[in-house]
Amino acid sequence: MLPIINTSHIRKHFIQELKNENFAIDKTGQKTIELIGASFIADEASIFGKVNHEYVKSEIEWYKSMSTNIIDIYGQYQDPPQAWKISANKHGEINSNYGLLCYSPKYYNQLSNALSELMRNKDTRRATIIYNRPSIWAEYNENGKNDFICTNAVTYYIRNDKIYCVVQMRSNDVIFGYKNDFAWQQFMHREVVNLYNESLDSDEDELGTGLMYWQVQNLHVYERHFHLVKEKE
Repeated sequence: MLPIINTSHIRKHFIQELKNENFAIDKTGQKTIELIGASFIADEASIFGKVNHEYVKSEIEWYKSMSTNIIDIYGQYQDPPQAWKISANKHGEINSNYGLLCYSPKYYNQLSNALSELMRNKDTRRATIIYNRPSIWAEYNENGKNDFICTNAVTYYIRNDKIYCVVQMRSNDVIFGYKNDFAWQQFMHREVVNLYNESLDSDEDELGTGLMYWQVQNLHVYERHFHLVKEKE
């Protein structure tokens, strides 16, 4: 049986890697600490640093709107975050509006399909929402974009009278990426549980919310954030 790994173990790993100066060098020449093939229980909203709840709320609302323009994160009165500016083309368009990928008929109504699959078969392993796609190779740099979708897929499982969630990431920045992605996936996890329970007959027992498992092909911290790699205060 595999040992149980959670966010606390991941935190300790990065602290130790920084202490040992075990760095990788990215394409810009910047030092990074990276963990390839990370897999852990996502039981904390942050690994390092504090969650910006105001931004998280704005990003989730933007995802729900299904807009692919980063100007709509805050509207005309505030600039979008720098990370989104780097990803967008000159018009502000990106690929990674996760709400669009989950809700839109353009991407085959994936949330609806995953829910239907859970309703049909409680033992299913097919209740998957696919975020990334083969066409991303042509679309990630289309018209000046730099947005190769970071989430690969998310799958929901009914086990032990709960709905569990497995998030599979292509790439995840520990400092900002994890916090914001966690918030969205937590929102979606609760959405799946609530929608499933609302569809039950009156004589059926509701399901609880199970654990969320986080699997990342490359989990990393950039050199500019090394000062944040420390135990929580």
